[in-house]
Amino acid sequence: MSDACAVGAPATDRPATSLRRFAGVWSIWALGVSGVIPGEYSGWNYGLITGGFGGMLVATLVIVVMYLGLCFSLAEMSSAMPYSGGAYAYGRCAFGVWGGFLAGTAQNIEYILSAAAVVISVGDAMELVIYGLFAARVPELLLWAIAYAIFTAINIGGIALTCRIALLLTVLALAVLAVFAVGAIPNFDLSLALDLPVQPGGSPWLPNGMVGIAWSVPFAIWFLVVIELTTLTAEETKEPETTVPKGILYGIATLVAAALIVLVLNSGVPPGARAIGNAQQPLLLGFEQFFGGRLSQTLLALFGLAAYAAGFHAMIYAYGRSIFSLARAGYLPAGLSATHATRKTPYSALLAGSLLGFAAAVLIRYARPDLHTDAILVTGAVLAAIVSYILQMLSFLALRRRLPDMNRPYVSPLGATGAMTTFVIALAACALMLLEPSYREGMLGFAIIFGLCVLYFVIRRPHPDVAVPEEAFAIAHTAVGHDPVDHGNE
Repeated sequence: MSDACAVGAPATDRPATSLRRFAGVWSIWALGVSGVIPGEYSGWNYGLITGGFGGMLVATLVIVVMYLGLCFSLAEMSSAMPYSGGAYAYGRCAFGVWGGFLAGTAQNIEYILSAAAVVISVGDAMELVIYGLFAARVPELLLWAIAYAIFTAINIGGIALTCRIALLLTVLALAVLAVFAVGAIPNFDLSLALDLPVQPGGSPWLPNGMVGIAWSVPFAIWFLVVIELTTLTAEETKEPETTVPKGILYGIATLVAAALIVLVLNSGVPPGARAIGNAQQPLLLGFEQFFGGRLSQTLLALFGLAAYAAGFHAMIYAYGRSIFSLARAGYLPAGLSATHATRKTPYSALLAGSLLGFAAAVLIRYARPDLHTDAILVTGAVLAAIVSYILQMLSFLALRRRLPDMNRPYVSPLGATGAMTTFVIALAACALMLLEPSYREGMLGFAIIFGLCVLYFVIRRPHPDVAVPEEAFAIAHTAVGHDPVDHGNE
Protein backbone atom coordinates (compact mmCIF):
# COMPACT_ATOMS: atom_id res chain seq x y z
CA MET A 1 0.00 0.00 0.00
CA SER A 2 1.45 3.33 -1.01
CA ASP A 3 2.24 6.23 1.27
CA ALA A 4 -0.11 8.38 -0.78
CA CYS A 5 -2.96 6.18 0.25
CA ALA A 6 -1.79 6.16 3.81
CA VAL A 7 -1.77 9.89 4.24
CA GLY A 8 -5.11 10.65 2.63
CA ALA A 9 -6.07 9.52 -0.83
CA PRO A 10 -7.52 11.98 -3.30
CA ALA A 11 -11.23 12.05 -3.90
CA THR A 12 -11.02 9.82 -6.96
CA ASP A 13 -9.45 7.03 -4.89
CA ARG A 14 -12.17 6.93 -2.25
CA PRO A 15 -14.04 3.64 -1.95
CA ALA A 16 -17.40 3.60 -3.72
CA THR A 17 -20.40 4.69 -1.71
CA SER A 18 -24.07 3.85 -2.12
CA LEU A 19 -25.04 7.46 -1.43
CA ARG A 20 -25.57 10.06 -4.18
CA ARG A 21 -23.47 13.21 -4.49
CA PHE A 22 -25.41 16.47 -4.82
CA ALA A 23 -24.76 18.96 -2.02
CA GLY A 24 -22.69 22.11 -2.49
CA VAL A 25 -21.46 24.70 0.00
CA TRP A 26 -24.83 26.38 0.47
CA SER A 27 -26.66 23.07 0.84
CA ILE A 28 -24.26 22.14 3.64
CA TRP A 29 -24.65 25.59 5.18
CA ALA A 30 -28.43 25.22 5.06
CA LEU A 31 -28.39 21.78 6.68
CA GLY A 32 -26.10 23.01 9.45
CA VAL A 33 -28.01 26.23 10.14
CA SER A 34 -31.43 24.59 9.87
CA GLY A 35 -30.39 21.89 12.32
CA VAL A 36 -29.51 24.50 14.94
CA ILE A 37 -32.07 27.24 14.24
CA PRO A 38 -34.79 25.85 16.58
CA GLY A 39 -32.36 26.60 19.42
CA GLU A 40 -32.74 30.29 18.63
CA TYR A 41 -36.53 30.02 18.86
CA SER A 42 -36.92 28.05 22.10
CA GLY A 43 -35.12 25.84 24.59
CA TRP A 44 -32.32 28.32 25.29
CA ASN A 45 -34.64 30.48 27.40
CA TYR A 46 -34.66 28.07 30.35
CA GLY A 47 -31.11 29.32 30.93
CA LEU A 48 -32.57 32.69 31.96
CA ILE A 49 -34.28 31.00 34.91
CA THR A 50 -31.16 29.11 35.99
CA GLY A 51 -28.59 31.87 35.51
CA GLY A 52 -30.35 35.14 34.75
CA PHE A 53 -29.54 37.32 31.77
CA GLY A 54 -25.95 37.89 32.89
CA GLY A 55 -25.32 34.24 33.63
CA MET A 56 -26.78 33.17 30.30
CA LEU A 57 -24.75 35.80 28.46
CA VAL A 58 -21.46 34.68 30.01
CA ALA A 59 -22.31 31.02 29.45
CA THR A 60 -23.15 31.72 25.81
CA LEU A 61 -19.87 33.55 25.18
CA VAL A 62 -17.92 30.63 26.67
CA ILE A 63 -19.85 28.18 24.53
CA VAL A 64 -19.22 30.27 21.42
CA VAL A 65 -15.49 29.84 22.07
CA MET A 66 -16.01 26.10 22.45
CA TYR A 67 -17.90 25.83 19.16
CA LEU A 68 -15.41 27.91 17.22
CA GLY A 69 -12.65 25.54 18.30
CA LEU A 70 -14.88 22.57 17.51
CA CYS A 71 -15.84 23.77 14.02
CA PHE A 72 -12.32 24.67 12.96
CA SER A 73 -11.11 21.25 14.15
CA LEU A 74 -13.97 19.42 12.40
CA ALA A 75 -13.32 21.37 9.22
CA GLU A 76 -9.77 20.01 9.22
CA MET A 77 -10.74 16.42 10.00
CA SER A 78 -13.62 16.40 7.51
CA SER A 79 -11.26 17.53 4.74
CA ALA A 80 -8.83 14.72 5.55
CA MET A 81 -11.53 12.07 6.15
CA PRO A 82 -14.49 13.00 3.90
CA TYR A 83 -16.81 10.21 5.00
CA SER A 84 -20.41 10.19 6.22
CA GLY A 85 -19.55 8.78 9.65
CA GLY A 86 -18.56 12.08 11.26
CA ALA A 87 -17.56 11.42 14.88
CA TYR A 88 -17.37 7.67 14.24
CA ALA A 89 -14.88 8.19 11.39
CA TYR A 90 -12.56 10.40 13.44
CA GLY A 91 -12.75 8.23 16.57
CA ARG A 92 -12.16 5.08 14.52
CA CYS A 93 -9.02 6.38 12.87
CA ALA A 94 -7.61 7.84 16.09
CA PHE A 95 -8.53 5.18 18.67
CA GLY A 96 -9.62 2.05 16.87
CA VAL A 97 -12.90 0.17 16.85
CA TRP A 98 -13.97 1.15 20.37
CA GLY A 99 -13.14 4.80 19.77
CA GLY A 100 -15.24 4.81 16.62
CA PHE A 101 -18.16 3.03 18.21
CA LEU A 102 -18.32 5.21 21.33
CA ALA A 103 -18.04 8.48 19.39
CA GLY A 104 -20.58 7.31 16.83
CA THR A 105 -23.00 6.13 19.52
CA ALA A 106 -22.88 9.46 21.36
CA GLN A 107 -23.48 11.18 18.02
CA ASN A 108 -26.52 8.96 17.28
CA ILE A 109 -28.07 9.68 20.68
CA GLU A 110 -27.46 13.42 20.30
CA TYR A 111 -29.32 13.63 17.00
CA ILE A 112 -32.18 11.32 17.96
CA LEU A 113 -32.87 13.12 21.26
CA SER A 114 -32.47 16.55 19.63
CA ALA A 115 -35.09 15.66 17.04
CA ALA A 116 -37.38 14.36 19.80
CA ALA A 117 -37.00 17.66 21.67
CA VAL A 118 -37.78 19.71 18.57
CA VAL A 119 -40.78 17.63 17.52
CA ILE A 120 -42.56 18.87 20.65
CA SER A 121 -42.20 22.44 19.41
CA VAL A 122 -43.23 21.33 15.92
CA GLY A 123 -46.37 19.81 17.44
CA ASP A 124 -47.15 22.93 19.48
CA ALA A 125 -46.86 25.12 16.38
CA MET A 126 -48.92 22.72 14.27
CA GLU A 127 -51.65 22.69 16.92
CA LEU A 128 -51.85 26.50 16.93
CA VAL A 129 -52.01 26.65 13.13
CA ILE A 130 -54.71 23.97 12.90
CA TYR A 131 -56.77 25.61 15.62
CA GLY A 132 -56.39 29.03 14.03
CA LEU A 133 -57.48 27.79 10.62
CA PHE A 134 -60.08 25.17 11.50
CA ALA A 135 -60.89 25.70 15.22
CA ALA A 136 -60.03 22.03 15.77
CA ARG A 137 -57.83 20.31 18.36
CA VAL A 138 -55.54 17.43 17.41
CA PRO A 139 -53.86 15.16 20.01
CA GLU A 140 -50.19 16.08 20.39
CA LEU A 141 -48.98 12.51 19.94
CA LEU A 142 -50.73 12.35 16.58
CA LEU A 143 -49.09 15.63 15.55
CA TRP A 144 -45.69 14.26 16.54
CA ALA A 145 -46.31 11.10 14.51
CA ILE A 146 -47.43 13.15 11.49
CA ALA A 147 -44.31 15.32 11.72
CA TYR A 148 -42.02 12.29 11.87
CA ALA A 149 -43.84 10.67 8.95
CA ILE A 150 -43.66 13.77 6.72
CA PHE A 151 -40.02 14.64 7.28
CA THR A 152 -38.77 11.07 7.28
CA ALA A 153 -40.49 10.65 3.91
CA ILE A 154 -38.85 13.84 2.60
CA ASN A 155 -35.43 12.56 3.66
CA ILE A 156 -36.07 9.21 2.00
CA GLY A 157 -37.09 11.12 -1.13
CA GLY A 158 -33.49 11.95 -2.01
CA ILE A 159 -30.57 14.19 -1.14
CA ALA A 160 -31.58 16.83 -3.71
CA LEU A 161 -35.05 17.19 -2.17
CA THR A 162 -33.55 17.17 1.34
CA CYS A 163 -31.12 19.99 0.53
CA ARG A 164 -33.71 22.11 -1.28
CA ILE A 165 -36.20 21.83 1.58
CA ALA A 166 -33.43 22.64 4.09
CA LEU A 167 -32.40 25.74 2.12
CA LEU A 168 -35.99 26.99 1.83
CA LEU A 169 -36.76 26.47 5.52
CA THR A 170 -33.45 28.02 6.60
CA VAL A 171 -34.05 31.19 4.62
CA LEU A 172 -37.59 31.46 6.04
CA ALA A 173 -36.39 30.91 9.62
CA LEU A 174 -33.60 33.49 9.30
CA ALA A 175 -36.03 35.96 7.72
CA VAL A 176 -38.31 35.61 10.75
CA LEU A 177 -35.35 36.30 13.05
CA ALA A 178 -34.52 39.41 11.02
CA VAL A 179 -38.11 40.67 11.34
CA PHE A 180 -37.99 39.96 15.07
CA ALA A 181 -34.76 41.95 15.45
CA VAL A 182 -36.20 44.93 13.58
CA GLY A 183 -39.27 44.91 15.82
CA ALA A 184 -37.38 44.23 19.05
CA ILE A 185 -34.71 46.95 18.85
CA PRO A 186 -37.06 49.92 19.55
CA ASN A 187 -38.79 47.91 22.31
CA PHE A 188 -35.61 46.73 24.07
CA ASP A 189 -35.31 47.64 27.75
CA LEU A 190 -32.38 46.31 29.77
CA SER A 191 -34.43 46.43 32.98
CA LEU A 192 -36.77 43.82 31.47
CA ALA A 193 -33.80 41.50 30.87
CA LEU A 194 -32.86 41.89 34.57
CA ASP A 195 -36.31 41.40 36.09
CA LEU A 196 -35.73 37.94 37.57
CA PRO A 197 -36.01 37.62 41.37
CA VAL A 198 -32.61 37.93 43.05
CA GLN A 199 -31.64 35.12 45.40
CA PRO A 200 -29.41 35.59 48.48
CA GLY A 201 -25.88 36.28 47.30
CA GLY A 202 -27.08 37.20 43.82
CA SER A 203 -27.45 40.40 41.81
CA PRO A 204 -29.75 41.60 39.03
CA TRP A 205 -27.24 40.39 36.44
CA LEU A 206 -26.57 37.10 38.27
CA PRO A 207 -29.74 36.42 40.32
CA ASN A 208 -28.49 32.98 41.36
CA GLY A 209 -24.89 34.10 41.83
CA MET A 210 -21.88 32.84 39.91
CA VAL A 211 -23.17 29.26 40.06
CA GLY A 212 -25.99 30.36 37.77
CA ILE A 213 -23.47 30.65 34.94
CA ALA A 214 -22.71 26.95 35.29
CA TRP A 215 -26.41 26.06 35.41
CA SER A 216 -26.97 27.98 32.17
CA VAL A 217 -24.31 26.14 30.17
CA PRO A 218 -26.53 23.31 28.80
CA PHE A 219 -29.05 25.86 27.51
CA ALA A 220 -26.30 27.98 26.00
CA ILE A 221 -25.11 24.87 24.16
CA TRP A 222 -28.64 24.48 22.78
CA PHE A 223 -28.03 27.70 20.82
CA LEU A 224 -25.40 25.92 18.68
CA VAL A 225 -25.74 22.19 19.21
CA VAL A 226 -25.76 19.84 16.16
CA ILE A 227 -23.90 22.27 13.86
CA GLU A 228 -21.46 19.37 13.53
CA LEU A 229 -24.03 17.43 11.49
CA THR A 230 -22.49 19.19 8.47
CA THR A 231 -19.63 16.68 8.55
CA LEU A 232 -22.10 13.88 7.76
CA THR A 233 -22.70 15.29 4.27
CA ALA A 234 -19.25 14.33 2.98
CA GLU A 235 -20.30 11.34 0.85
CA GLU A 236 -23.20 13.27 -0.67
CA THR A 237 -21.12 16.35 -1.51
CA LYS A 238 -19.18 17.32 -4.58
CA GLU A 239 -15.51 17.97 -3.76
CA PRO A 240 -16.08 17.36 -0.02
CA GLU A 241 -12.44 18.02 0.91
CA THR A 242 -13.00 21.74 0.29
CA THR A 243 -16.79 22.08 0.26
CA VAL A 244 -17.57 20.62 3.70
CA PRO A 245 -15.12 22.87 5.63
CA LYS A 246 -16.62 25.96 3.96
CA GLY A 247 -20.15 24.83 4.82
CA ILE A 248 -19.21 24.24 8.47
CA LEU A 249 -17.51 27.61 8.92
CA TYR A 250 -20.18 29.63 7.11
CA GLY A 251 -22.77 27.88 9.24
CA ILE A 252 -21.16 28.59 12.62
CA ALA A 253 -20.60 32.25 11.69
CA THR A 254 -24.31 32.62 10.87
CA LEU A 255 -25.42 30.87 14.04
CA VAL A 256 -23.17 32.77 16.45
CA ALA A 257 -24.59 36.04 15.16
CA ALA A 258 -28.16 34.73 15.41
CA ALA A 259 -27.66 33.37 18.94
CA LEU A 260 -26.28 36.63 20.34
CA ILE A 261 -29.02 38.71 18.68
CA VAL A 262 -31.76 36.47 20.05
CA LEU A 263 -30.30 36.24 23.57
CA VAL A 264 -29.97 40.00 23.97
CA LEU A 265 -33.14 41.16 22.23
CA ASN A 266 -35.55 38.39 23.26
CA SER A 267 -34.54 38.73 26.92
CA GLY A 268 -35.10 42.48 26.98
CA VAL A 269 -38.51 42.88 25.33
CA PRO A 270 -41.90 42.73 27.05
CA PRO A 271 -42.99 40.83 29.07
CA GLY A 272 -39.41 40.49 30.40
CA ALA A 273 -36.94 37.72 31.17
CA ARG A 274 -39.01 36.19 33.96
CA ALA A 275 -41.88 35.40 31.57
CA ILE A 276 -39.62 34.70 28.58
CA GLY A 277 -37.59 32.21 30.63
CA ASN A 278 -40.67 30.09 31.37
CA ALA A 279 -42.29 30.38 27.93
CA GLN A 280 -42.61 27.41 25.61
CA GLN A 281 -42.34 29.79 22.65
CA PRO A 282 -40.18 32.73 23.85
CA LEU A 283 -39.53 34.28 20.44
CA LEU A 284 -43.20 34.17 19.48
CA LEU A 285 -44.14 35.65 22.86
CA GLY A 286 -41.88 38.59 22.08
CA PHE A 287 -43.45 38.95 18.63
CA GLU A 288 -46.90 38.98 20.16
CA GLN A 289 -45.98 41.72 22.63
CA PHE A 290 -44.41 44.29 20.34
CA PHE A 291 -46.47 43.66 17.21
CA GLY A 292 -49.71 43.54 19.18
CA GLY A 293 -52.79 42.67 17.17
CA ARG A 294 -51.10 43.35 13.84
CA LEU A 295 -49.97 39.72 13.61
CA SER A 296 -52.44 36.92 14.23
CA GLN A 297 -51.66 33.97 16.46
CA THR A 298 -51.90 31.71 13.42
CA LEU A 299 -49.28 33.71 11.52
CA LEU A 300 -46.98 33.70 14.53
CA ALA A 301 -47.40 29.94 14.80
CA LEU A 302 -46.47 29.61 11.13
CA PHE A 303 -43.28 31.61 11.83
CA GLY A 304 -42.35 29.17 14.56
CA LEU A 305 -43.34 26.15 12.53
CA ALA A 306 -40.93 27.13 9.73
CA ALA A 307 -37.99 27.19 12.14
CA TYR A 308 -38.89 24.07 14.07
CA ALA A 309 -39.56 22.17 10.86
CA ALA A 310 -36.16 23.26 9.52
CA GLY A 311 -34.35 21.87 12.55
CA PHE A 312 -36.42 18.72 12.72
CA HIS A 313 -35.78 18.04 9.05
CA ALA A 314 -31.99 18.45 9.41
CA MET A 315 -31.80 16.32 12.57
CA ILE A 316 -33.61 13.48 10.83
CA TYR A 317 -31.06 13.74 8.02
CA ALA A 318 -28.27 13.61 10.61
CA TYR A 319 -29.29 10.49 12.49
CA GLY A 320 -30.09 8.76 9.21
CA ARG A 321 -26.51 9.18 7.99
CA SER A 322 -24.93 8.51 11.38
CA ILE A 323 -26.84 5.27 11.96
CA PHE A 324 -26.23 4.24 8.35
CA SER A 325 -22.46 4.68 8.68
CA LEU A 326 -22.18 2.57 11.83
CA ALA A 327 -24.40 -0.13 10.34
CA ARG A 328 -22.51 -0.14 7.03
CA ALA A 329 -19.27 -0.72 8.93
CA GLY A 330 -20.78 -3.61 10.91
CA TYR A 331 -21.16 -1.96 14.32
CA LEU A 332 -24.97 -2.02 14.14
CA PRO A 333 -27.28 -4.56 12.45
CA ALA A 334 -26.60 -4.70 8.71
CA GLY A 335 -30.24 -4.05 7.86
CA LEU A 336 -29.85 -0.48 9.08
CA SER A 337 -27.42 0.24 6.23
CA ALA A 338 -29.95 -0.49 3.49
CA THR A 339 -30.33 2.30 0.91
CA HIS A 340 -33.23 3.00 -1.44
CA ALA A 341 -32.68 1.41 -4.84
CA THR A 342 -33.30 4.59 -6.82
CA ARG A 343 -33.19 7.45 -4.29
CA LYS A 344 -29.89 6.28 -2.75
CA THR A 345 -30.98 7.32 0.74
CA PRO A 346 -30.54 5.26 3.95
CA TYR A 347 -34.25 4.61 4.44
CA SER A 348 -33.79 1.87 7.02
CA ALA A 349 -31.64 4.04 9.30
CA LEU A 350 -34.03 6.96 8.86
CA LEU A 351 -37.05 4.86 9.86
CA ALA A 352 -35.25 3.33 12.85
CA GLY A 353 -34.08 6.71 14.16
CA SER A 354 -37.56 8.19 13.78
CA LEU A 355 -39.19 5.35 15.69
CA LEU A 356 -36.65 5.66 18.51
CA GLY A 357 -37.05 9.44 18.74
CA PHE A 358 -40.84 9.25 18.78
CA ALA A 359 -40.71 6.58 21.48
CA ALA A 360 -38.34 8.71 23.61
CA ALA A 361 -40.64 11.75 23.43
CA VAL A 362 -43.74 9.71 24.28
CA LEU A 363 -42.03 7.87 27.13
CA ILE A 364 -40.83 11.06 28.82
CA ARG A 365 -44.13 12.85 28.28
CA TYR A 366 -46.00 10.13 30.17
CA ALA A 367 -43.29 9.27 32.69
CA ARG A 368 -42.80 12.88 33.86
CA PRO A 369 -45.86 14.94 32.84
CA ASP A 370 -45.06 17.43 35.62
CA LEU A 371 -41.82 18.55 33.92
CA HIS A 372 -40.93 20.19 30.62
CA THR A 373 -40.52 17.20 28.30
CA ASP A 374 -38.43 19.22 25.86
CA ALA A 375 -36.10 20.41 28.65
CA ILE A 376 -35.40 16.79 29.67
CA LEU A 377 -34.69 15.83 26.06
CA VAL A 378 -32.51 18.92 25.60
CA THR A 379 -30.30 18.03 28.58
CA GLY A 380 -29.98 14.43 27.38
CA ALA A 381 -29.08 15.57 23.86
CA VAL A 382 -26.62 18.15 25.16
CA LEU A 383 -24.82 15.61 27.34
CA ALA A 384 -24.58 13.26 24.36
CA ALA A 385 -23.18 16.10 22.28
CA ILE A 386 -20.60 16.98 24.92
CA VAL A 387 -19.39 13.38 25.11
CA SER A 388 -19.14 13.35 21.32
CA TYR A 389 -17.19 16.63 21.31
CA ILE A 390 -14.75 15.37 23.92
CA LEU A 391 -14.03 12.24 21.88
CA GLN A 392 -13.72 14.19 18.62
CA MET A 393 -11.29 16.69 20.07
CA LEU A 394 -9.19 13.88 21.52
CA SER A 395 -9.27 12.33 18.03
CA PHE A 396 -8.08 15.61 16.48
CA LEU A 397 -5.18 15.86 18.92
CA ALA A 398 -4.23 12.19 18.46
CA LEU A 399 -4.30 12.46 14.66
CA ARG A 400 -2.22 15.63 14.72
CA ARG A 401 0.39 13.81 16.82
CA ARG A 402 0.32 10.41 15.11
CA LEU A 403 -0.14 11.48 11.50
CA PRO A 404 1.46 14.90 11.02
CA ASP A 405 1.93 14.23 7.29
CA MET A 406 -1.67 13.19 6.60
CA ASN A 407 -3.14 15.08 3.66
CA ARG A 408 -5.25 17.91 5.11
CA PRO A 409 -6.76 20.09 2.35
CA TYR A 410 -7.98 22.44 5.08
CA VAL A 411 -5.88 23.15 8.19
CA SER A 412 -7.43 24.72 11.28
CA PRO A 413 -5.87 28.12 12.03
CA LEU A 414 -6.43 27.41 15.73
CA GLY A 415 -4.58 24.09 15.55
CA ALA A 416 -4.13 21.98 18.66
CA THR A 417 -4.82 25.02 20.87
CA GLY A 418 -8.34 25.35 19.51
CA ALA A 419 -9.06 21.65 19.95
CA MET A 420 -7.64 21.65 23.49
CA THR A 421 -9.71 24.71 24.42
CA THR A 422 -12.86 23.01 23.16
CA PHE A 423 -11.94 19.83 25.02
CA VAL A 424 -11.44 21.67 28.32
CA ILE A 425 -14.69 23.63 28.04
CA ALA A 426 -16.64 20.52 27.03
CA LEU A 427 -15.16 18.55 29.92
CA ALA A 428 -16.04 21.33 32.36
CA ALA A 429 -19.57 21.52 30.96
CA CYS A 430 -19.97 17.78 31.41
CA ALA A 431 -18.80 17.99 35.03
CA LEU A 432 -21.13 20.92 35.75
CA MET A 433 -24.10 19.04 34.36
CA LEU A 434 -23.32 16.02 36.52
CA LEU A 435 -23.30 18.24 39.61
CA GLU A 436 -26.70 19.82 38.95
CA PRO A 437 -29.63 17.73 40.30
CA SER A 438 -32.24 19.36 38.05
CA TYR A 439 -30.59 17.82 34.99
CA ARG A 440 -30.71 14.27 36.34
CA GLU A 441 -33.65 13.02 34.24
CA GLY A 442 -32.00 13.93 30.94
CA MET A 443 -28.58 12.68 32.04
CA LEU A 444 -30.02 9.43 33.35
CA GLY A 445 -31.79 8.87 30.05
CA PHE A 446 -28.56 9.37 28.12
CA ALA A 447 -26.63 7.09 30.49
CA ILE A 448 -29.18 4.28 30.13
CA ILE A 449 -29.26 4.47 26.34
CA PHE A 450 -25.48 4.73 26.06
CA GLY A 451 -25.00 1.83 28.49
CA LEU A 452 -27.39 -0.41 26.54
CA CYS A 453 -25.52 0.36 23.32
CA VAL A 454 -22.19 -0.54 24.92
CA LEU A 455 -23.70 -3.77 26.28
CA TYR A 456 -24.95 -4.64 22.80
CA PHE A 457 -21.47 -4.02 21.38
CA VAL A 458 -19.80 -6.21 24.01
CA ILE A 459 -22.25 -9.09 23.56
CA ARG A 460 -22.42 -8.96 19.78
CA ARG A 461 -18.69 -8.41 19.23
CA PRO A 462 -19.13 -7.11 15.67
CA HIS A 463 -16.60 -7.64 12.90
CA PRO A 464 -16.16 -4.33 11.08
CA ASP A 465 -16.22 -4.43 7.28
CA VAL A 466 -12.77 -3.40 6.10
CA ALA A 467 -14.15 -2.36 2.70
CA VAL A 468 -16.21 0.60 3.94
CA PRO A 469 -14.55 4.04 3.61
CA GLU A 470 -13.91 4.80 7.29
CA GLU A 471 -12.51 1.35 8.05
CA ALA A 472 -10.34 1.26 4.93
CA PHE A 473 -8.97 4.69 5.72
CA ALA A 474 -8.10 3.74 9.30
CA ILE A 475 -6.40 0.50 8.21
CA ALA A 476 -4.43 2.32 5.51
CA HIS A 477 -2.98 4.63 8.12
CA THR A 478 -2.09 1.71 10.36
CA ALA A 479 -0.38 -0.19 7.57
CA VAL A 480 2.51 2.18 6.92
CA GLY A 481 4.33 2.27 10.20
CA HIS A 482 2.39 4.90 12.13
CA ASP A 483 1.24 4.27 15.68
CA PRO A 484 -0.99 1.20 15.52
CA VAL A 485 -4.76 1.58 15.47
CA ASP A 486 -6.71 -1.26 17.06
CA HIS A 487 -8.61 -3.16 14.41
CA GLY A 488 -10.77 -5.05 16.84
CA ASN A 489 -12.04 -8.23 15.20
CA GLU A 490 -11.67 -7.30 11.58
